[in-house]
Amino acid sequence: MITIELLTALCPKTKRSILEGYVEPLNTVAEYYDMYENPRRVAGFLAQIAHESGGFTAVKENLNYSAKGLMGTFKKYFPTEELAKQYERKPEMIANRVYANRMKNGDEASGDGFRFRGRGLIQLTGRDNYTKFAEALDMSIEDTVRYLETPNGAVASAGWFWDNNKLNQYCDKNDFVTLTKRINGGTIGLEDRKHHYDIALKMLQG
Repeated sequence: MITIELLTALCPKTKRSILEGYVEPLNTVAEYYDMYENPRRVAGFLAQIAHESGGFTAVKENLNYSAKGLMGTFKKYFPTEELAKQYERKPEMIANRVYANRMKNGDEASGDGFRFRGRGLIQLTGRDNYTKFAEALDMSIEDTVRYLETPNGAVASAGWFWDNNKLNQYCDKNDFVTLTKRINGGTIGLEDRKHHYDIALKMLQG
């Protein structure tokens, strides 16, 4: 059902060689999580992960922020320009500060923030989520970190997140806004997500 032609239509700027690595994992996960025979579910899943991953090109969170970017995106953690300047363009330090003492991560010095930064097509973040995903796969945390950066792992984690949050129901209801909110926390990129959805649904129903 999910073909290289479909992925190329969704992500025309992404190299075909990258997309080819996702065809088999996507079909496997779509079938496993009860999407396969339902074009709306498959289209919804593809639309969201294509947007979240920048067309299947980003499976690891990029935290290479300028001081201005830090103050705009993470104002709570970088309330002053002086503090932001100490962290700018230092992804590891930024992650360790922003993700410290939450999601069962340790403090800033623990390194958990960077170790458990967002990975996968719907980015899995925090020791808590990594642990739950690792347990579901009967895999060690260390192996899980590496697995999430592969096409198989990036897709598997997205499917796991999708299933845990019971997102098929929003595809069935044609409630794309709520679907987006459950993934994004808001409606950032809604127009682009919907554009991907329309392309995928048309091709799947073809």
